[in-house]
Amino acid sequence: YAIFPNMTVEKNVAFGLKNRKLPKEEIASKTDQFLKLMKIDEFRDRTPERLSGGQQQRVALARALAITPDVLLMDEPLSNLDAKLRVEMRTVIKQIQNDVGITTVYVTHDQEEAMAVSDRIAVMNNGDIQQIGTPKNLYQRPANLFVATFIGHTNVIDAQLKAKDGKAYLVLPGQYEVEVPSIKEDEIKDQKVKASIRPEELVVDVNNQDGIKAVIDDAVFLGLNTHYFVHFENGETAEIVQESKIDSIIEKGSEIRLGVK
Repeated sequence: YAIFPNMTVEKNVAFGLKNRKLPKEEIASKTDQFLKLMKIDEFRDRTPERLSGGQQQRVALARALAITPDVLLMDEPLSNLDAKLRVEMRTVIKQIQNDVGITTVYVTHDQEEAMAVSDRIAVMNNGDIQQIGTPKNLYQRPANLFVATFIGHTNVIDAQLKAKDGKAYLVLPGQYEVEVPSIKEDEIKDQKVKASIRPEELVVDVNNQDGIKAVIDDAVFLGLNTHYFVHFENGETAEIVQESKIDSIIEKGSEIRLGVK
């Protein structure tokens, strides 16, 4: 956590302010402000070994913020916390960011964390920026296959694009066709494509006999949603997220039909 083990919480937070030779009263009031902001005021006289991981991380954050830098760099700040604490701390970081308003560059490998804390995300691959945008933009309009598969879960399915009466249709496994109104005019022609379809965009459609035929391999109940893992007739696999129904989870081995939103 890069905090000084031989100093109390209060002295850790005041460290940068003392280094800048600020007046004692200003050091005391700023230290107090950030201890309260990070909700570690009650631990001010403790040494780091008497704090939990989350509390230590708050101390490190308070110390970095107290000197009000122009830019704050966070390099995987939550990687050594357990899952529950990570979620809690990313909420804290977002709130502090909104309260203090310091430009923050936040490096993480955790896509969900990036989506949760960011206003804008730059997705990098081998040092090259693939796309910059809002979390929503990256998720719904990825610039390429790397971004589509890196941000959130997606199903990449081999498909055909078919031109019919000047309109573009996506032909998915089992010859299921769906019109795609957003294809560029010069691309509306018969060609092989890869379709990136998010798990929540595939819908179990019992009444649609034209849908994509699939067989359920596994079902994972996660409260609000149930994740189904399926395979198509051509052997390709996919994941589907459906809102959990209280009365039923579709059994393994069941044959279903899928529509696309």
